[in-house]
Amino acid sequence: MTTSDAAADADADGEPSLKERVESWLTREMPIIQMHGGTSAVREADPETGEVIIELGGGCEGCSVSGITSSNIEAELLTWPEIDDITVRVPDPRESLGGPDQAESIMGVDRTEGGRGDWGSSNPGKDHL
Repeated sequence: MTTSDAAADADADGEPSLKERVESWLTREMPIIQMHGGTSAVREADPETGEVIIELGGGCEGCSVSGITSSNIEAELLTWPEIDDITVRVPDPRESLGGPDQAESIMGVDRTEGGRGDWGSSNPGKDHL
């Protein structure tokens, strides 16, 4: 973080910015996120518009209770007088892998034949013991 970034994150009177306060709240009040291998990041916190955008990642991606976690975050932060709109994003884990239409997995294994590749690549040949 550069000096100008740090200055932008603090209010003119030296008080923590909205972004810093939301980040502190997430760390203090939502330790379950980190305890389950998840991450949280405040992507935007605009005190003028009251808009806050939080992104959950890591273990939160694909977690069956991430919707409950998101709702709890929204419910609490909407009680803050300076916040009018909150968005909590939890990326779909399939998006980071290219989705169900991706031809190959990250490891380069052909997904045809259930990810086993074709016969030419999986058949060891007649010389194999």
